[in-house]
Amino acid sequence: MSFTIGMGETYGLLGPNGAGKTTTISMLCGVLEADAGTVEVAGRPVSPRHPQGRGAIGYVPQDLALYPDLSARENLRFFGRLQGLAGAQLDERVASTLEVVGLADRADDRIDAYSGGMKRRANIAAGLLHEPRLLVLDEPTVGVDPQSRTAILDAVAALGGEGLAVLYTTHYMEEAERLCDRIGIMDAGRLVAEGTRRELIARLGTASHVRIDGTGSLDAFADAARRLDIVQHAGVGDGTVDVTVAEPRRAIAALVEAAERAGVEVGSIEVVEPDLETVFLHLTGKALRD
Repeated sequence: MSFTIGMGETYGLLGPNGAGKTTTISMLCGVLEADAGTVEVAGRPVSPRHPQGRGAIGYVPQDLALYPDLSARENLRFFGRLQGLAGAQLDERVASTLEVVGLADRADDRIDAYSGGMKRRANIAAGLLHEPRLLVLDEPTVGVDPQSRTAILDAVAALGGEGLAVLYTTHYMEEAERLCDRIGIMDAGRLVAEGTRRELIARLGTASHVRIDGTGSLDAFADAARRLDIVQHAGVGDGTVDVTVAEPRRAIAALVEAAERAGVEVGSIEVVEPDLETVFLHLTGKALRD
């Protein structure tokens, strides 16, 4: 595992469950010691033995790290003091970060009165207070309403535009396509591919993606599909089998026969031109949400 994130760049780290993303983030933030190698942020080493480098990192975890019985402003003032902020500088940073995440008008409301999306935005504000050089966002839009999700994505896009380095993990491929300048794909603890969206899609050449909705033993169907010469990869999603093939029109009849043999009743078949989801399936054999 080796990668670099430049200032002003949003880097997406994608991988199926169990790929090692959480372990990687823990090492990056200096919580977990790496077995080998080093982590540097803004030119300073970061590890449990070098905690001074953590000041350059803003970490926004999946789980909310806020006190529910305090207001957003009170939470931010508390976390700001932990980062060494005080006086007018603390007041300015609290006001500025609340503005960035769109919560300035609700600053004095208690966190437990916020919607799920507003709590997520307040969580991001806490990670921004001390003006980090690197912001680590671990699935920041999980479980939020569409309006808050849009607000979060807009805020992240603006932060990258202002020169902040951002590491972004998500289970929503459309977020990665919208936000990330470069993407690293992890599987089984290794970085198996890295590049821009265009560069990653180019790896597939002319391969296409066939999505088959059906009911029955989808795992058995996927296994049968993998045994077909015309199939490059097959994985099971939520009620679907996703297949990568070079000639989708020729492959459909063989796939329908394989589904019938596996006892799967096909509901619909969709042919999709190569995209980032197709690349992910091709490299890991799984859909991103798996």
